[in-house]
Parts: sequence; C-alpha cells; structure tokens
Amino acid sequence: MGLLNSFNEWRANRHEKHLSNMKDANKCPECYGRGFSIYPGNEYAYHSNLYDCPGCNGGGTYSDWEEYQ
Repeated sequence: MGLLNSFNEWRANRHEKHLSNMKDANKCPECYGRGFSIYPGNEYAYHSNLYDCPGCNGGGTYSDWEEYQ
C-alpha cells in the first residue's frame, strides 16, 4: 500500500501545482486558456468538433473556472 499511497500523493501534488500555475497565469486549468475544448472523436473534422470548455464556460480565465466550480 505504500507504493499506491506514494503515487496518489504524487498525483495530488502535481494537480495542485498545475492549478497554482494556471492561477498565476489567469488561465482555465481545463482548456489552458483557450475557452474551448476539442472533441478528439474525428480528426478529419477538426474544426467542427469544437465546443465551449465546460470548466470556464468558454471564458478561458481562471476566475471564470473558479466561479463555475
């Protein structure tokens, strides 16, 4: 169980660092500030598979993401 706990702690620390970096840059942690996400289902229809980021509702900023959480 020590290995599993170490892995879970590493993942949690990595996630916290990601959130901290995105907060400093004022970017949404889910879409990296783009405001949209790409659905990877069909690579040939790249531009038709865009949709607003569910985390920030298309705003792209950390404050929008924080508001919707």
